[in-house]
Amino acid sequence: MSYLDTLYDLTDKVVVITGGSRGLGREMAYGCAQAGAHVVIASRKLDNCVAVADDIAATTGRQTMAYGLHVGRWDEIEPFVDAVYHRFGKVDVLVNNAGMSPIYDRNSEVSEALFDSVMNLNFKGPYRLTALMGERMYEAGSGSIINVSSSGSIRPSATIIPYAGAKAALNTMTEGFAKAFGPRVRVNTLMSGTMMSDISKAWDVPSMTAGMQSTTSLKRIGDPPEIVGALIYLASDASSYTSCATIRVDGGMY
Repeated sequence: MSYLDTLYDLTDKVVVITGGSRGLGREMAYGCAQAGAHVVIASRKLDNCVAVADDIAATTGRQTMAYGLHVGRWDEIEPFVDAVYHRFGKVDVLVNNAGMSPIYDRNSEVSEALFDSVMNLNFKGPYRLTALMGERMYEAGSGSIINVSSSGSIRPSATIIPYAGAKAALNTMTEGFAKAFGPRVRVNTLMSGTMMSDISKAWDVPSMTAGMQSTTSLKRIGDPPEIVGALIYLASDASSYTSCATIRVDGGMY
């Protein structure tokens, strides 16, 4: 094994990814498995998780676990943590990737229920999951927690204010938990820009592409696999002296 292979090796690490059945989460799950990790895929639709988990196991030979979890519901989180530890006995990496960004025409149309759903899934649930799983990592002596945020948290548009606020809270959570769980557990933010994932089907892509050309250094929308390199860096020993950091993968948004 080469020096670089060793540096980014995830062999026999257990990686938990919420929102892991589609989009960026799916790419992350495959990437971690290809780097040697056993992968836990959690999202609201169990059937989707099972399909991805089975395919990863078949194509990479790694162990997988599928779990139906609504991250925004606190009563589902502790049983999930218990189930993962019962299956694998440990967690080395937690990726808080589950999220939602609703589309609406006017801010006055955002209902309280929708606002609460956005906050619950993007911030409240990840907080609880990090608190529970992070404490176990700390007791075990090591771990890496990666909070998947959005460039919208620092460059919010008028149509994503609740989502941007929730992701900004997630950025703040990273810093707090990095202090709470240091020096044993590293906590970082992986800040994604606009990606051509499955949710892009609802977008006006030509218009968005034109906008990206004027607001990013790379002048384009990203492809989901382009998030994987930064994720494996943060998950592996390559980032052993990186904590409380924000890694931007947004094409140089400005």
